[in-house]
Amino acid sequence: MALVSVRDYEKRAHEIIPRNALDYYRSGAGDELSLHLNRTGFDRLRIRPRMLQGGSTRDLSCTVFGQRFSMPIAISPTAMQRMAHPDGEVANAKAAATRQVLFTLSTISTSSIEQVAEATPNAPKWFQLYIYRDRQLTEELVRRAERAGFRAIVLTVDAPLFGLRRADMRNKFSLPPHLSMANFVGKAASIRSQGGSGINEYIAEQLDPTLSWDDVKWLLGFTKLPVIVKGILTREDAIIAADLGVQGIFVSNHGARQLDSVPASIEALPEIVAAVGGRVEIFLDGGITQGTDVFKALALGARMVFFGRPALWGLAVNGQTGVEHVLDILRNELDLTMALAGCKTLADITKEYVVLENYYSKL
Repeated sequence: MALVSVRDYEKRAHEIIPRNALDYYRSGAGDELSLHLNRTGFDRLRIRPRMLQGGSTRDLSCTVFGQRFSMPIAISPTAMQRMAHPDGEVANAKAAATRQVLFTLSTISTSSIEQVAEATPNAPKWFQLYIYRDRQLTEELVRRAERAGFRAIVLTVDAPLFGLRRADMRNKFSLPPHLSMANFVGKAASIRSQGGSGINEYIAEQLDPTLSWDDVKWLLGFTKLPVIVKGILTREDAIIAADLGVQGIFVSNHGARQLDSVPASIEALPEIVAAVGGRVEIFLDGGITQGTDVFKALALGARMVFFGRPALWGLAVNGQTGVEHVLDILRNELDLTMALAGCKTLADITKEYVVLENYYSKL
């Protein structure tokens, strides 16, 4: 079967990835209501296309923090990518580099900061940060990312503990023995089940559950890189973050893997844009599977849209080439959506182009 959509890659990847890893990648928290909402949130939005707008080509390029990208689509941080393919994060980053899009490396990666930097020396990359109980270890992660040429720090703020992921509990998830947390040595490099979910046990032992806004101040105080807080879902937290001086807000529900029953990221986006959209850059991830999703998120105020799982599906199916094809699919779908909706540039994609489905129930 020809692979012509993200869904095609997802189906093929599900046949390839071992069950322990697959369940870790694809599952959500609790009863997975929010995982379902991440998809249906986009489905409830309608595009209002404009006709006869002229122009035979579209410009999909965008600029974030002074860096120009080929399109407003980027790769989110996802953990332990070598479970999907031997080349893991290195292949994913190289794919992003060939397409001139942004790659974000997870703290709990199976390729190190330095390995990814060496493989993509001139490509823009961000580093996602978890705050460990050991603050010196945490600061050194940031320093390593700075030295390696990463352009921003994405601080995940929605994970003082990991969510209730039942699939990992049933599987007694462990990182395969030939892999390790490549950014660490010793105990912090190993994820082995002690009877339950190994990843939840690791997070409970290593990360600081007392995470607070003071930690955001601490990070802002010693890094010169832009700081983006990831995991914001309310206007209240967006305002606090902006007041502290962060440069970006990542509207995200962590792939619906933390607290079940939270809104889809796309549902939370409008209130955050309304609260701080003029003060900080706003990004979104969660549920992106096609170009129309990207268009809807841009219309509602996101500067750039990120995806995680689709890159893993591409990686599992065909390594770097698979990720490149997934990026090409999404680019082509966004370009076609813009052409048919009557938008020649990203600036043309305004909130007037998208309405909730109940807009049409008033006839």
